[in-house]
Amino acid sequence: MGKKKLFNDPIYGLVDFRDEVVYELIDQPYFQRLRRIRQMGLSDYVYAGATHPRFQHALGATHLLYRGLDTLESKGVVITDEERQAAAMAILYHDIGHGPFSHALEGSLVGKHHEALTLAFLKRVESDYGSIGTMAIQIFEGRYEKKFLSSLIASQLDVDRLDYLSRDSYYTGVAEGVVGYDRIIKMLEVKDNELLIEEKGLHSIEKFLVSRYLMYAQVYLHKTSLVAEKMLKKAVDRVKMLLAAGEKVEMNMSLETLLTSGAGSITEFDIMELFSSLDDIDVWDLLKRNVNHKDRVLAYLCKGLVNRQLSRIIIGGPEVLASEPYRKAQKEVEKMALTGEEKGYLLINGQETITAYSEAKSAIRFLLRDGQVLPFSQQTALSEALFVDKALQYFIYPRW
Repeated sequence: MGKKKLFNDPIYGLVDFRDEVVYELIDQPYFQRLRRIRQMGLSDYVYAGATHPRFQHALGATHLLYRGLDTLESKGVVITDEERQAAAMAILYHDIGHGPFSHALEGSLVGKHHEALTLAFLKRVESDYGSIGTMAIQIFEGRYEKKFLSSLIASQLDVDRLDYLSRDSYYTGVAEGVVGYDRIIKMLEVKDNELLIEEKGLHSIEKFLVSRYLMYAQVYLHKTSLVAEKMLKKAVDRVKMLLAAGEKVEMNMSLETLLTSGAGSITEFDIMELFSSLDDIDVWDLLKRNVNHKDRVLAYLCKGLVNRQLSRIIIGGPEVLASEPYRKAQKEVEKMALTGEEKGYLLINGQETITAYSEAKSAIRFLLRDGQVLPFSQQTALSEALFVDKALQYFIYPRW
């Protein structure tokens, strides 16, 4: 690919990387597949511009990582060339374990979380890069001695979040999600191998957390996106059930192998090969082929997703299941005369949670001018509502 190849990124402008290993990893078919997996699943059913791929996000997060490392080095933090390359490998591949439609089908195709699959992909390339590959895995898993490298990649304030919030707000046109990634990176500091924020960066962190909350409330958990993603998962579940019952469902062979019990008789290596060959296109192909399937549940789900004729939803706080709209919905459902089996795929009752910030997981900590280190909760004057999980109850039912 060449060391000086430039990527013209809509967020950061012209981007390149100083390490050849990054370009070699970008060239891998496993990584190129991310061009064909959308970052935001079916969110374009609400925000028409939200069609950007995970490929862009991975490059953007890697760019921010380099900028973060440069900032730390300028402040006297020692980072070796090997550590820089290993950290770049870890962040570039941090989402490579995502399958078609990312979070919407998490665990549906292989039965593993995307982070476990990412680790499997990293182990595949480990032997090609020796100590750099081994170190990349340690950084990804949080086991490397310089903990700040792992925090840059996975924490409550990492380059992953800085990029996806900036990128998703740009493509959706939701200004509330814009974060000051540039200033936050300039405020990074390290003490005792811990990633910290300089005291003067407090308001930038407050804006970052508020933006994250608003993006979840307004975009990621938008009711229409939520309906579409739940319908997609139920469609795949229905396909698996029909295949297990010996019914024919049109799709490509790789996808069919993963969705049948036959996947249990092949090696883990072969499963990974099949998984890494799939992208959003394969699932759209499945949906389009089966809009007129003889099974009325699968046909309803496929047709609804292909033509954006989505199920209805009632969404709100804990009181939603006792509300008048919910009682009216139940009466409508009774008229449909659904069988018990059909109800399991067409009536979807659940809960999503918005978590803006939690110090129980890992605190964002500040380095004060006098050398003290304090958590965000002791620095901010923002409402405690930011620290409380917000639960959203929902009930999804068909349009029949």
